[in-house]
Amino acid sequence: MLNIEKYWEDLNVMHLNRLEPRAYYIPYADQETAINKKRGSSPYYQTLNGSWKFRYYQSVRLVEDGFYNKDACVNDWNNLIVPSCWQVNGYDQCHYTNTNYPIPCDPPYVPNENPAGTYVREFNISEKWKGKSKYVVFEGVNSCFYLWINGEFVGYSQGSRMPAEFDITNYVRSGKNKMAVLVLKWCDGTYLEDQDLWRFSGIFRDVYMLAREETHVVDIFSRQELSADFNKASLNCEIETIGSCDITIELTDAEGQVAAKGKKAIAGKGNIQLEVEEPTLWNAEAPYLYKLYVYSGSEVLLFNIGFRKIEVLDGVFTVNGKAVKLKGVNRHDSHPELGQSIPLNHMKEDLMLMKRHNVNTIRTSHYPNDPRFLDLCDEYGFYVVDEADLECHGMHSAGLFKDGTFHVLAKNPQWKKAFLDRAERLVERDKNHPSVIIWSMGNESGYDINHIAMAKWTKARDNSRLVHYEGAAEIYKGSTDTECLDMESRMYASTEYIEEYAQNEDNKKPLFLCEYCHAMGNGPGDLKDYWDVIFKYPKLMGGCVWEWCDHGIKTETPNGKEFYAYGGDFGDKPNDGNFCLDGLVYPDREVHTGLLELKKVIAPIRIEAEDLKKGTIKVTNLFDFINLSDIELCWRVEKDGETVQQGEIKELDVAPQTSQVHELGYNIPKSSENRFFLTISCVQKKDTLWAERGYEITFEQFELPVEKAEHFSIQNIPFIKVEQKDTLVTIEGFDFCHVFDLYSGAFTKVSKNYVDMITDMPKFNIWRAPTDNDRNIKDKWTNEGYERAVTHVYDAKITNSSDTFVEITVNFSLAGYSRFPILHGEAVWIVDGTGEISLKVKAKVREGIEFLPRFGLQLIMPKGTEEVEYFGYGPHESYIDKKQSVKKGKYLITVDEMFENYLMPQENGSRFGTEWAIVSNKFGMGLKFTGASEFSFNAAHYTPEDLTEAGHPYELNKRKETVINIDYKMSGVGSNSCGPELLNKYRLDEKEFEFNLKIAPIFKEE
Repeated sequence: MLNIEKYWEDLNVMHLNRLEPRAYYIPYADQETAINKKRGSSPYYQTLNGSWKFRYYQSVRLVEDGFYNKDACVNDWNNLIVPSCWQVNGYDQCHYTNTNYPIPCDPPYVPNENPAGTYVREFNISEKWKGKSKYVVFEGVNSCFYLWINGEFVGYSQGSRMPAEFDITNYVRSGKNKMAVLVLKWCDGTYLEDQDLWRFSGIFRDVYMLAREETHVVDIFSRQELSADFNKASLNCEIETIGSCDITIELTDAEGQVAAKGKKAIAGKGNIQLEVEEPTLWNAEAPYLYKLYVYSGSEVLLFNIGFRKIEVLDGVFTVNGKAVKLKGVNRHDSHPELGQSIPLNHMKEDLMLMKRHNVNTIRTSHYPNDPRFLDLCDEYGFYVVDEADLECHGMHSAGLFKDGTFHVLAKNPQWKKAFLDRAERLVERDKNHPSVIIWSMGNESGYDINHIAMAKWTKARDNSRLVHYEGAAEIYKGSTDTECLDMESRMYASTEYIEEYAQNEDNKKPLFLCEYCHAMGNGPGDLKDYWDVIFKYPKLMGGCVWEWCDHGIKTETPNGKEFYAYGGDFGDKPNDGNFCLDGLVYPDREVHTGLLELKKVIAPIRIEAEDLKKGTIKVTNLFDFINLSDIELCWRVEKDGETVQQGEIKELDVAPQTSQVHELGYNIPKSSENRFFLTISCVQKKDTLWAERGYEITFEQFELPVEKAEHFSIQNIPFIKVEQKDTLVTIEGFDFCHVFDLYSGAFTKVSKNYVDMITDMPKFNIWRAPTDNDRNIKDKWTNEGYERAVTHVYDAKITNSSDTFVEITVNFSLAGYSRFPILHGEAVWIVDGTGEISLKVKAKVREGIEFLPRFGLQLIMPKGTEEVEYFGYGPHESYIDKKQSVKKGKYLITVDEMFENYLMPQENGSRFGTEWAIVSNKFGMGLKFTGASEFSFNAAHYTPEDLTEAGHPYELNKRKETVINIDYKMSGVGSNSCGPELLNKYRLDEKEFEFNLKIAPIFKEE
């Protein structure tokens, strides 16, 4: 059994021999290698990433003592790449839980059977490092670790997502050395790390050594001040050294020209101040960076400097004196195969995707990210809400959500040291990054004296940024002392609430939605509603959508089918199922339609109709700092979906927060049988870091004011033959034959030229496969039997007929077992001599029940029905509350292309605002659906029941037939998986309605 001190349950020991936290940097030998930021090019840097010998133990008590000795043999151990999470490498169990602790809630104690991983590797130290001080840095180890070198104990650290640095000068020698690390899955810090994520363990971030001169710079804090008119900048560099150092600092601009320079001998602590006249300011739209080089002896340190001022003015959040809206997302470190070990290119991919979708803010939910991530945010241009590695959510649920339980750790003085440790290490590491504009004191951890201590320390250390903590909201009933916080923050507040807040003059702080619009599955559906309010009121700062990506773990079924696993798929308990699949992108970063919706809603350019008859529009620049000179405007006019005119405006010199009127120069008829749509696209004129020239930033579309011309046509309706035998009514025309079953109240056959168009009787349908955002309402739906509703026919008969048409009236209801009927209706079916079927439905919904998911007609079309042509919104799915990112037009796609493959199967792929649709085989033989008004339309190879029953995509069995749903209305998708209830205006809650539809069998190629 291992003979070590049990620091992992000692609140007085955050670390042993770990150095004080400092700013992140790598020492280089010269300016050229420093600016390239390739750490391996520094002679003072040596990576310890790579293959380590590894052994996993189900309990720390099983770890053999002496494994760390320099002569211990570990040749028979496994190999494990560092950095990595051991759960995704076959050790232990992948485990996802949201609010609940994965261990009994008995702080500071953790289970006796505490899993452990032991790591051992040999490494060489160059003779060139002789005489230098030597350090090892662990960027992230979950959850705590002990360190030995050459058999000697070096130190201990906890705090999973913050660096731990040790002076190893006296433990290493030139040539071969041996390092051993013991990592424990749990420690008392686990109670502060109960974030909504997969619970990974191990050395999951980079490990490296640094060689330093005996006297060297230890830390630097580049404090800045800007004059009131922003014409002068003062950079006060507070420098801490070991020994006496002659230090030169040099500030260069983005072109490499020296902007200021200073020199001073410092022993211990000192400062060098630089002055810059007419500085170019940094902001997320134009992230202008100066470079600060710090020369000491043979070392060069490099820091990004972005001059900017963050403050609240009269209750309004500002950057450089201008009101700014934070258009953000919450981002976890998440990789579908590597867990929380994030490669540099993966970070870049996330940031480029965010930029391409108009995101300007990132909340690092809920811990500091890899330090290189902030370098990228500085360069790409993002506002960062940098969050401490602190969440105690499990305290709330362990106490069954009783008042006060949430605050148990936050108000306990014994935990103050642990709380402060997480604030201090956050701030000290990231204090020089201009992208960091707000410090966040953690997430969902109650609120009391320990948070207040964190916030007060942070403000004393750095008064150039704001301090945030949502857990101080009065709803949690913690401490009411919020003077130390610079803003109010809320999660999932309704649009009504934030508007009331903005209108209340007693509210002096700006309001930030640190989480809103839960983007789980098919959603979110209320983005526009939020931003209509946020744009309206200066006191509303904006917010961060929850969240950026789906946290699926790529795995395989026993028979080799790949899928993305979620909570419970590994037998993990407790788990929160697919609640980890709540992102705007899939795990592989394929874009959800929800991200396309966000892109459109928060777009930095607004286009409005000025006078569409004259062809004039108003372009408004919603950027805060840059004009639109790098944007060109492309427009086209479509007649019934076909482009008939187009043009462009190459020069858009529109200043920030101003508007211009432009004339497009198109010509439209005064009247026409056709409809005309104007689509305007704003695209980049040149390549950027994140997108190529021609990339569309946003668009707008208008229907042009063309009077509807009167159209008269004399049509000779062919004769039909109607024959009734028992309950079957056969209707034959020149080239069609339909059969209607009066007993069932539906068609059993619809055909043209002997081609059958349906394989089953059409039926009325109110059920949709619940979306993730239906998770709270679906129990009420199933309680009323919506998912099991079947048609009962009271009466069906021919009510009118002639040589050219026949009318059949059906009185029916829809009901599930054990419940009263959900609705009663009358359906009138009319078939004329062309073979066209007209449907008129009048329905009355029972009082006192929940709004309907949908109401419409469902048909099953035969195998080979794969082509879909429609006039409506596209090219991707849309709903009544999720339609800002789509354009009205004519689209030709396949049934498979309509399908959105959510990782938890659910309602998907519907097209809101459809006017007509043709579903056919490849020869164009099929059915055309035309509504008296716009309808919601879907074609798929799955029924709603198929989607409802499946828990993963691999559980879906694709039908050969095509399932068509033509809906009078579909309720919106909202964001109620965690956010507010679906807004009333998006619910199908009408108690009486009418639905008219025409169904025509056609051969469209003829």
